[in-house]
Amino acid sequence: MQQYVIIVAGGIGSRMKSDLPKQFIEINCVPIIIRTIRCFLNYNQNIKIIISVHKNYKAHLEGLIEKFELKNKDIAITFGGETRFDSVKNGLPLINDNTAVVGIHDSARPFVSLETIKNCYETALLKGNAVPCISINESMRKISNNVNNSVNRNEFKIVQTPQCFLVEKIKKAFEQNYMSVFTDDAAVFESIGENIVLIEGNEENIKITSPFDLLIAGALLAQQN
Repeated sequence: MQQYVIIVAGGIGSRMKSDLPKQFIEINCVPIIIRTIRCFLNYNQNIKIIISVHKNYKAHLEGLIEKFELKNKDIAITFGGETRFDSVKNGLPLINDNTAVVGIHDSARPFVSLETIKNCYETALLKGNAVPCISINESMRKISNNVNNSVNRNEFKIVQTPQCFLVEKIKKAFEQNYMSVFTDDAAVFESIGENIVLIEGNEENIKITSPFDLLIAGALLAQQN
């Protein structure tokens, strides 16, 4: 079965305090988004890649694809939207096989493991969807109306990507209009009555959004080497 991935790269990364959006920042001379693309190619050399990028950075992305010798891969570029929802919605029409599985992945998660990717796609094929997550190790408190209370951390998970779905079902979910509760693709999917299947992610699969995250990324690379 054909596999697709939509890599969401439409953000401008204001929290990073950089001239470039976070996905284009280099770690050890390789841009984050290139490392992310390589994760999926290492899993499946024939995967079809769709990248939703801000229109101002389309040429920049095309230059990176050429520089890092990825032009021979099946990579399509579409424009990102104002929200993550819009960016994914713009990418879905580029998939013409409704029987396929598509993963939706943050461009700034270059440390997703091969095992996590494999488990996501295989589980989605069997059960309709798969969302990787990890446990919370810190204590948590809920704040409501200026009152805070402790909560049971075992009742919560940290959600990661890629979030994988059968194409036909996720296309149906994205036919609706955007709502503010749609912070990820799983939220969109469950809003049409689907149950979310959680699987184990990997702790290294961080989303790089701040200068501190870059320090962690450097340490993870050093560990890999």
